[in-house]
Amino acid sequence: MEKKEFKAESRRLLDLMIHSIYTHKEIFLRELISNASDACDKLCYQALTDGSGLNRSDLRIHLALDPEGRTLTVSDNGIGMSREDLEENLGVIASSGSFRFKQELDKDNADVDVIGQFGVGFYSAFMVADQVTVLTRKYGEDAAWKWESSGAEGYTIEEAHRDAPGTDVILHVKPDTEDEKYGEFLESWRIQELVRKYSDYIRFPIRMEISKSRKKEDSPEDKPEYETYREEETLNSMVPLWQRAKGEVTEEEYHKFYRDKFHDYADPLRVFSVSVEGAVTYRALLFIPGAAPYDYYTKDFQAGLQLYSNGVLIMDKCPDLLAEHFRFVRGVVDSPDLSLNISREMLQHDRQLKVIANNLEKRIKSELVKLRNEDRGKYETFWKHFGRQIKYGVAGDFGAHKDLLSDLLMFHSSTEKKLVSLAEYADRMKEDQKYLYYAAGESPEKVDKLPQTELLKDKGIEILYFTEEVDEFCAQVLRTYRDKEFRSVLDQELEEGDKEKAKEAAEAHKDVFAFVKDALGDKVKEVRASARLKSHPVCLTAGEGMSFEMEKYFHAVQPDAPMQADRILELNVEHPAFQALERAVNADPDRAKQYASLLYDQALLIAGLPLDDPSAFADLVSGLMV
Repeated sequence: MEKKEFKAESRRLLDLMIHSIYTHKEIFLRELISNASDACDKLCYQALTDGSGLNRSDLRIHLALDPEGRTLTVSDNGIGMSREDLEENLGVIASSGSFRFKQELDKDNADVDVIGQFGVGFYSAFMVADQVTVLTRKYGEDAAWKWESSGAEGYTIEEAHRDAPGTDVILHVKPDTEDEKYGEFLESWRIQELVRKYSDYIRFPIRMEISKSRKKEDSPEDKPEYETYREEETLNSMVPLWQRAKGEVTEEEYHKFYRDKFHDYADPLRVFSVSVEGAVTYRALLFIPGAAPYDYYTKDFQAGLQLYSNGVLIMDKCPDLLAEHFRFVRGVVDSPDLSLNISREMLQHDRQLKVIANNLEKRIKSELVKLRNEDRGKYETFWKHFGRQIKYGVAGDFGAHKDLLSDLLMFHSSTEKKLVSLAEYADRMKEDQKYLYYAAGESPEKVDKLPQTELLKDKGIEILYFTEEVDEFCAQVLRTYRDKEFRSVLDQELEEGDKEKAKEAAEAHKDVFAFVKDALGDKVKEVRASARLKSHPVCLTAGEGMSFEMEKYFHAVQPDAPMQADRILELNVEHPAFQALERAVNADPDRAKQYASLLYDQALLIAGLPLDDPSAFADLVSGLMV
């Protein structure tokens, strides 16, 4: 037996890796299984070159548990290692035989995938084991070798015996401590769980003996007796759904995969696959969910796609693959081309990852447009759950994504009485219409009753109803759509005839407007005649800049330092209420002040703004009744 020490840099790296590099100790099994898979792949490739006639179906990975002896063994019948291989691959941490193997293949443009390019994966075993033994025999050689180590102090290599080529990695699992329960990795259910989670799509069967229960053959029917037996089972499915041709997978299979994989009770609204070969090669299977998770619009929600490399799970939720405005999408991405550093958990944010993300962003947008065009009902269901996210995407990042997302937007329509897109609104615009008009409020029903909408409705002009706080921010960011500017009905540009009519009314009743402004003081910026009111006596206009809906939003997020929109009181000079006000101004100024306060409070209520003094308003109404 020959004992050797790791090089100084290897000792430091081993200590770092065990304590820092891997986030979860359970990763060790993924690493060892991936190494075993690589060994099988290498043997397949060699069999192609030497004509040995090896059948790929004969290769497999086997797991064995010995809870009493506290050992977990990962075995394969792949290529195996010679003494020199052991020295090169296990004597220097971060040296990878698989990586060199792939480099050699790349020289010949060989189409063979290997997973274990990452060097330190084997040493993750020391996170859960206080001793690791490797028993291996290389294909084509008679000698077998045993490598053994208890950690950073070094390792031994000695000649051994193994009946057939392949490798056994035997982990002596650490004893449990108060903080760590290492014994979980000796439990059959836990190992099965980890295989399904990380290695379900390894292309070779992963086998293990499982304890089962069955009824004894001679057991009486009225009092059945059961016995325990052990049976070897394949733990992994081996073929990822996204690797199969689309025509070979039924809709129900896609839906079942989605429900099982992402723990959703509802079927997805749309399923689509992506297959790209070129500078970056990857496959993706993506889903538009049928409902938003309960925590979707909270800080606790974690977005991201599952990321695989050659069928091995790298990251359960990789947020860098999804643009923020499409964070609702679920699915998987599998690529052999991603650049990975020290471990598969620590993704290097490189060009390949960004290319994939950019491609997926365009494809998701395209699929959403198709969904809207092909199945309006499903798109409206999508919009109900995730429309706000699209709006946030338009308003966020200083409008960087507005051109991509504007075609996806939907708003309620005054004429259609349903959700419409901006394109549908623009297609119905009158030839001489200058603006895309909108009105903001808490709900379509409340917006529909705003006094300011009457004039446009009479002229047959469609109005978009903004019912969420983000809507007006979207309009400000977009500014225009098809070269038409967005304009609030509160700020609508009047026709020349309406302007002249308002001007004449202001001049004819200027004493009344001056009186009301004096009575209300700083509560209003201006009092003026309205040309937009018909059946209502009064309304409030915000003027330039901040709208009333924006004021409500900022008050909600910053209640201690609220921002306030300007308040411009508009009066309908043709309404009986104005005529009563005018008579009171001339005959009873005190009562006229009460009328002015009443009309202002009514305008606040119509605009959905809080009253300055609700008790005073109630007393005022009661006083005017008697």
